[in-house]
Amino acid sequence: MDGKFQNKYRIPSARLKDWDYGSNAIYFVTICTQHRQHYFGEISNGKMRLNEIGELAASEWLKTPGIRPDMNLELGEFVIMPNHFHALITIGKNNYNTHTDAMHRVSTGCTLPLHRMHRISNDFCTDAMHRVSTNAKFGSQSKNLASIIRGFKSSVTINARKINSEFTWQSRFHDHIVRDFDSFHRIEQYIQNNPCKWIEDLYLIYITTSNNR
Repeated sequence: MDGKFQNKYRIPSARLKDWDYGSNAIYFVTICTQHRQHYFGEISNGKMRLNEIGELAASEWLKTPGIRPDMNLELGEFVIMPNHFHALITIGKNNYNTHTDAMHRVSTGCTLPLHRMHRISNDFCTDAMHRVSTNAKFGSQSKNLASIIRGFKSSVTINARKINSEFTWQSRFHDHIVRDFDSFHRIEQYIQNNPCKWIEDLYLIYITTSNNR
């Protein structure tokens, strides 16, 4: 996996300038717990063993499309790790983003296999390097990626604190706009392989922390 994904959730990142995050696109998101505390369970023999809070987080994420049916959401691959969460999510075409021009497709030959993309159509092949025009009107700020993550984090927090009163997320989250099938495939593989790469992950965190002292 490219290093940019290994380090994606360890450093602060601002949203992509001039991109409407309510746009019809595929997003790779990462959310960490505060101070990377292990609230969701532990890795054992290369597999994630969710505890009660981890199961709760998974359940809340799976509810997301049903809670927001007007956004036409599709959940892709996701994984809950001891102290962070990775997921692919698509915001489909809906009444809140039809006026934006953020969907600049890559080549017309771009195809994404439906069984791998969880019924995501070819329309979602996006090139994040083509940003919305400076005079584009952004969609509703209550119908975008940030609002989805905000609602998810809030639901998990409210219920997790009934189990552990100290549960806290990091205040921000990190995102990557998926541009093409190759990027999608790399990210999907990264998510799937996250548990078995946990030891390497811990080593990278240690090196990063040590170098910043």
